[in-house]
Amino acid sequence: MANSDDKDVYARQQFGGRTGFGKSPALMVIDFVNGFHDPDILGGGNIAEAVIATRPLLDFFRSRGLPVVFTRIVYAQDGSDASLWSEKLPRLQTLHESAHASQVVDALAPLPGEVVVRKTQASAFFGTSLQANLFRRGVDTLVVTGCTTSGCVRASVIDAMSLNFRTVVATDCVGDRALGPHHANLFDMGQKYSDLLTAAEIIETLS
Repeated sequence: MANSDDKDVYARQQFGGRTGFGKSPALMVIDFVNGFHDPDILGGGNIAEAVIATRPLLDFFRSRGLPVVFTRIVYAQDGSDASLWSEKLPRLQTLHESAHASQVVDALAPLPGEVVVRKTQASAFFGTSLQANLFRRGVDTLVVTGCTTSGCVRASVIDAMSLNFRTVVATDCVGDRALGPHHANLFDMGQKYSDLLTAAEIIETLS
């Protein structure tokens, strides 16, 4: 976590501004799949707790009829679309379409009609139809949950900001396999790329 001297530097340089919520929010659930939930595969840290904390937020968005988008890392089983990222992290190549590890955890399983984006890179936007889908629905704000905070969450948040989506990270609904990178990346995203609120604060604001 950032110390007081670090926070002072950012404050003096006018980082950490708020962009708030627009008129049309959507919930993004990034890679909360079995493989990232299991510490023996790709998980650990506080990911399991983040999954549990996400359920009330998911229920709230569904109850209001607001868009929900899930992402999964999905590689071809024959390795034909393997990338440098999956070469760097070879276990990612086990996350093919039918693999148990690649399925969204049961506690957050998508409902019919909810968008599931399949991706082969960290960002939910890179090489996918996500941007076009959100534009079609008139979405201007993304509430972000998922894992890992330092990886796919961060990459997706930076791209969301770059595309001028107002972005809010639900701090208790994102997780990482190690808490050091989790806290450091939460702080950095809050200073540069997103607002940071708890799930309860987001629900209260949108209510």
